[in-house]
Amino acid sequence: MRYALVHEWLTPKATGGSELVVKEILKHLEADLYALIDFESTNPQSYLYGRVIGRTFLQNFPLARNGVQKYLPLLPLAIEQLDLRDYDVILSSSHAVAKGVLSSPHQPHICYCHTPMRYAWDLTFDYLHNSQAGKGIPGILTRYILHSLRQWDVISANRVDYFIANSHHTARRIWRCYRRQAKVIYPPVDLKRFPFTPQKEEFYVTVSRLVSYKKIALIVRAFNQLGYPLIIIGDGPDLPKIRQMAQSNVKVLGAQDDSVVEQYMTQAKAFVYAACEDFGIALVEAQACGTPVIAYGGGGALETVIDIRQNLDKGTGILFSPQTPQALEQAVETFEKFQHQIDPESCRRQAAKFTPKIFETSYLTFLDQCCQDFKQKSSITNFRFM
Repeated sequence: MRYALVHEWLTPKATGGSELVVKEILKHLEADLYALIDFESTNPQSYLYGRVIGRTFLQNFPLARNGVQKYLPLLPLAIEQLDLRDYDVILSSSHAVAKGVLSSPHQPHICYCHTPMRYAWDLTFDYLHNSQAGKGIPGILTRYILHSLRQWDVISANRVDYFIANSHHTARRIWRCYRRQAKVIYPPVDLKRFPFTPQKEEFYVTVSRLVSYKKIALIVRAFNQLGYPLIIIGDGPDLPKIRQMAQSNVKVLGAQDDSVVEQYMTQAKAFVYAACEDFGIALVEAQACGTPVIAYGGGGALETVIDIRQNLDKGTGILFSPQTPQALEQAVETFEKFQHQIDPESCRRQAAKFTPKIFETSYLTFLDQCCQDFKQKSSITNFRFM
């Protein structure tokens, strides 16, 4: 069987959960890799160094290395230029347009969907309100582009034969956007990278890209009021704003090496997160360290964090709602009361539900089932039309 695996972009800055899924799939399948752009095969620090990777015309566009989102209207056209006719099976790891590749009737397409395109669906109005492109006359054009993207996104969903979702939350969003069922297979979390440390120090930590929907500003406002020590690790366009907001108890470290991230996550008394994530791999990574989590009670957090108030024996953190600084303040104060009742071993056991081995077994089993089902349906169809 010849496999093609399609992802959106491969750059040194793209190191999130979707890239971890690509890495894990390639450990277990001999697949040719394709992407809109690739700057990892020339990166000596990357596991993809020296690998032949198929890419699109966007590779040579100005500033493509820093991301192709600036060429948003061209992404659907670009992904459709990948010629995958010689493969038996098409796999995609998609959070934007990767699922939109063209396929032939004999090729089953199995898509691991991390999220339907965020800026075209859930984050449309955030994007319009927080960007200059959403205001004035340019805003009309931006709205039309997003409208066209939604239409293409729904059409391209019909090119997928089988959907996998990274959480039940994402599966519901896939149904809402595409009216398609999805098998839930949680992404892999490398527990070996995060050592279990039951002894904690007196500070809180958050690790995130500093973009508006991650709600880091919300966390800063809450901790400015609380006065508790908070460490913020991450980089992004909101970094200057976050540094300006932070009071003396909040330290903004910016981007840091993995070793520094691991150090703070293992030593923190709790990991704080305020975004509504489709899965939220950082929440599981924190629990792998034995570190409790204080998170917004929506999205994937409802599937990965156990509120101590609901389960005193297995609780791993505190969930808060609504998504406001005041609610987070209350959650942190509640955590201060309950923290000694949260067993670090419980956090580690919860994280163990999301190991690479579990992902490998679930993904490969479902892949085999899909191929068998597709073959059977194709045989029935061919018989009917003979």
